[in-house]
Amino acid sequence: MKGHKKARGLAPPAQNSPVLNFNPYNLLAGFVFGTLGWGAFSYGKKLDLWQPRVIGLALMIYPYFITNDWLLWGAGVGLLVLLWFYHHE
Repeated sequence: MKGHKKARGLAPPAQNSPVLNFNPYNLLAGFVFGTLGWGAFSYGKKLDLWQPRVIGLALMIYPYFITNDWLLWGAGVGLLVLLWFYHHE
């Protein structure tokens, strides 16, 4: 192929990359749980409580690593239930 340069050291993008999952349910879960996680993290920071901070951080980060829709929503709801028990009202 004339005029075509081969990129060195760059692998082609993975077809089933867990980070690049653009499934609408995953995007929605990432937005919902990320927003709630940010709120929990801010709440824990404001009141100097470590449990809501850790749970909020987990809520913001975990959607990047789970690709199964049921497991994604189940883990998010589980973390929110855990947050309910550790919000120290």
